[in-house]
Amino acid sequence: MKVKDSVEVALELNEKDLYSHIAHESAEDMIRIISSMDAERAKLRGEVVYHQDDWDLLIRERIRKGKRHTAFDFYNPILLDIWEEKVKEAKKSLRLLKYFIAGIVGILAVTALLMVYTGYPIIILGLGLLPLALFAYDYFHAKADLAYYELVQFFIYELKEIIKKFELDKSKYPIKIYSRDYNGVEFKKGGKALIKA
Repeated sequence: MKVKDSVEVALELNEKDLYSHIAHESAEDMIRIISSMDAERAKLRGEVVYHQDDWDLLIRERIRKGKRHTAFDFYNPILLDIWEEKVKEAKKSLRLLKYFIAGIVGILAVTALLMVYTGYPIIILGLGLLPLALFAYDYFHAKADLAYYELVQFFIYELKEIIKKFELDKSKYPIKIYSRDYNGVEFKKGGKALIKA
């Protein structure tokens, strides 16, 4: 049995069914993005999250093969570019945080060694940088959190537009969300959320 990808299925449909199919596929892809990005955001805040989605891996594999065949290629291809840029922005913030903290720890170690060799309390200079480390931690985490928040909120609005424009049944598109600070969603039991009409 041959499994068809979304492009092959779409080419076999008439115009009305084609747009309905594209809207459904796009909504499902957006749900996966929203859930996986919000799970990353929750992990960033220190929550234990057991959410695994192969969305990121799937897109990377499709790009590597030269095929980005998702519903977005029909609905709005720029959405994947926005998603990729925001994820890069968040990951860059977290990477910079690691480098910054490593630099401060390095300076602290150097001042400790200099104190041992010279006998002067040079370590006080290194310890004076610790408040800067706390500030950097807070700043870079907030920056990454904001990037994930903006991305999730953007895709919630896009999902709302698809549901409204193509008259989809919103109850068929529940989203697993760990944070409760998003606009345009109503929460149900079990951490699931539905798009507000």
